[in-house]
Amino acid sequence: MDDSTLKQKLLAQAKRRSSPRAAETAWQAPSGQAADGRPATGSAGSWTDFTAHPGYRHLALMRQGASRLGLTDPFFKVHEGTAGATSTLEGRTFINFASYNYLGYSGDPRVNQAARDAVERYGTSVSASRAVSGERPIHQALEQALAEAYEAEDAVAFVSGHATNVSTLGYLLGPRDLVLHDEYIHNSALVGTQLSGAKRMPFPHNDAERLDALLERHRHRFERVLIIIEGLYSMDGDAPDLARFVALKKQHEAWLMVDEAHALGVLGERGRGLYEHCGTSPDDVDIWMGTLSKTLAGCGGYIAGTKPLVEMLRYFAPGFLYSVGMPAQVAAPALRALELMRAEPERVARLHAISDYFLAQAQKRGLDTGYSIGAAVVPVIVGNSPQATRLCQALFDQGINVQPIVYPAVPENSARLRFFLSCDHTQEQIDRTLDILQQQLDDANTPR
Repeated sequence: MDDSTLKQKLLAQAKRRSSPRAAETAWQAPSGQAADGRPATGSAGSWTDFTAHPGYRHLALMRQGASRLGLTDPFFKVHEGTAGATSTLEGRTFINFASYNYLGYSGDPRVNQAARDAVERYGTSVSASRAVSGERPIHQALEQALAEAYEAEDAVAFVSGHATNVSTLGYLLGPRDLVLHDEYIHNSALVGTQLSGAKRMPFPHNDAERLDALLERHRHRFERVLIIIEGLYSMDGDAPDLARFVALKKQHEAWLMVDEAHALGVLGERGRGLYEHCGTSPDDVDIWMGTLSKTLAGCGGYIAGTKPLVEMLRYFAPGFLYSVGMPAQVAAPALRALELMRAEPERVARLHAISDYFLAQAQKRGLDTGYSIGAAVVPVIVGNSPQATRLCQALFDQGINVQPIVYPAVPENSARLRFFLSCDHTQEQIDRTLDILQQQLDDANTPR
């Protein structure tokens, strides 16, 4: 099998795995099975061998393809300390563009101290679900601060960002409901919608006109309708026109949910997120969702909104009700980071300045930055997955850590390097990185 054939096989298999019918079509009978999928007489362990599972077969094919193309695995790199604008990997200091530490609060001594104090007071686990006996004052303080950030009535914090969407959507919606979401929405929203049994329809990225058309055509067929968008899209670094989506949700009597995972601390003069960036009222959004693992230097997720919404989730959302409460040493640093963000708007200003600088310098060099608005997330689109992976390794060899985003996470013709900016990055670091990247691209495009 030549490299071209192998690449096409990888693409075809990845497409099958990401399709809605993947579960029906992906299994191919392993050796020792009959064509109809039943174990052949005398076979042992045919359906219990994990190496025969379609997921493992796909992984093995990916590794075979990478090996044939001379590519090294760019994932699961080990950071040996705090990951901010720089990080230590393999005993070396790297310029780091692969972490969500946007305002530099992960590793900040004041945030670290908040975690230490919480451990001393509450121990390393709250040892129960919050509904039973896991509730602690730090949980309530964090949720009050999150609610205040969105000028909302209340908020609830989950132990996992992914589970926040899965559990919230899975509980709130049912088979008579409809979810309309941006085609680039996060996997957690897709999984939550699937769990709910609601009908799901994507609309083209940031295309409010197409969403309006879908609502005109289908709204009358459903009871509750939920529109889901993101505050800042982590693949492209762009943001929606919130006012337009608010107008549509009001016109068609729908809920609007905004996933702020990458927007809080990044968008707006004070880092309040999409509503501040767009100059709209936070009350116009029914469900604010976000994570504690980016700007807020912790782990977990949250929902902010009205008291009825939050109370329902506290008592009935499975991912909250049946999960042990968030450890105090996770809640406390998130709360401290949120307090510091309010007190230190200059960090947000520095993040905006360095992000603008990166975007301007990349475009000056003729690099394709897609639709990025220059707010902490800037992709450099390079065209195909092997190229993105090779560039990742070439930059790593020269002390720069950036991750490739490859098919099927993005279309094959828009594979990219995705740069996450921190307020602690310097212009010198940006210049060095972009000079090396440009040289690598020039070398790759030079006829041999």
